[in-house]
Amino acid sequence: MPTKRIAIISTGGTIEKTYDAFHGVLSNRISVLDLMLAQLDLRGVELVRVPLMNKDSLEMTPSDHLLIARTADAMSEAWEGVIIVHGTDRLQRTGDQICEITPNPRVPIVLTGAMKPYELRSTDALQNITEALLAVQILPPGVYVAMQNQVLAFPGVTKDPERGCFTKA
Repeated sequence: MPTKRIAIISTGGTIEKTYDAFHGVLSNRISVLDLMLAQLDLRGVELVRVPLMNKDSLEMTPSDHLLIARTADAMSEAWEGVIIVHGTDRLQRTGDQICEITPNPRVPIVLTGAMKPYELRSTDALQNITEALLAVQILPPGVYVAMQNQVLAFPGVTKDPERGCFTKA
């Protein structure tokens, strides 16, 4: 079986929040992405991790979205697929920014995140990472979000905060 070469850009978000016992809050202090990936059987996949930032997406600036888009563009030139682990609140902005920077990507670029942190007992984090890993290997070139048993293509993706999912406009 040929090996798929995939870049994973981590930016933080709810998926990577950990509990800070001193302050009694969930925060983006350390990355838990490696813990999630270690639980998966990734035969036939070569991963490179690109730890770009570890922020709640509500704290991201326009320059952060641009940096993520430019990094995804650069990684798409060297790898067979790109996954971006991102906060859900501003994931749409980054997806749209990538479409502006790279209107015709050479490979699939898949954004994912979670509505509940990995550390919680009831979380969608590991499912969404797994779905993104599969999606990036089988989708045609383009920009997508893969979460909660669905894949949607950018542009036109929006978060529906009342339903807790992404939809296509």
